[in-house]
Amino acid sequence: MDSIHELLHIMARLRDPERGCEWDCAQNFASIAPHTLEEAYEVADAIARDDRAALKDELGDLLLQVVFHARMAEEEGSFDFAAVAAAISAKLIRRHPHIFGDAAYANLAEQNAAWERIKATERQQQGEVSALDSIPLALPALSRAAKLQKRVARVGFDWPELEPVLDKLDEELHELRRALATDKAAAIRDELGDVLFSCVNLARHLGENPETVLQDSNRKFERRFRRLEQQVHRSGRQPEQLSLAELDAVWEQVKQEQK
Repeated sequence: MDSIHELLHIMARLRDPERGCEWDCAQNFASIAPHTLEEAYEVADAIARDDRAALKDELGDLLLQVVFHARMAEEEGSFDFAAVAAAISAKLIRRHPHIFGDAAYANLAEQNAAWERIKATERQQQGEVSALDSIPLALPALSRAAKLQKRVARVGFDWPELEPVLDKLDEELHELRRALATDKAAAIRDELGDVLFSCVNLARHLGENPETVLQDSNRKFERRFRRLEQQVHRSGRQPEQLSLAELDAVWEQVKQEQK
């Protein structure tokens, strides 16, 4: 029995109504979905930390989620793990006609354009009407904003140059300032969302993933603040005992250290 079949056997045993694990038997698609998302994030975290041992473990945890969902689907007669593997195999072959067929592309840009056309055809065959159909609601907001913008760009609803994108961000910041002057919470929230949406658009035009960019900034901020805490503790004080001006001074020192 190979490792995949062994894993499928273990999952079936865990879900056995009579001899299985009570917790595993009690789960359903909705209850497992948050665990699936969590495991995907842990895979990304292992990659960010460049930890191959952790990556192996986290990929195993993510694979377990696929097996878990497939087992539940098999129990209700929808599909099984083999069908999942067959579907993704067929999709990969269909989307790579230059590898598994006789298509030829002059460059990567041409290949990417063909990839998008194939995906668009697939969506039409599935009955989708809007260019925005099938974008998962559960995506992180930054990632979903980028996907929304990418989809509409395919039908020409996009600026071809960077300058109008920057102008739009300036415009949204100005509108946020006006909303702040009104002190109306709903208007402020609305304009703040527009600023964030425009920032995502700027990242997309710069060829950056906004989720990754913000994660990098989060890590940088965390690294610098931990260093700030160390510096303050060396003086025998706690950060909350310093004034904002004093904290800013230490912050600037840390920034210079880490440049």
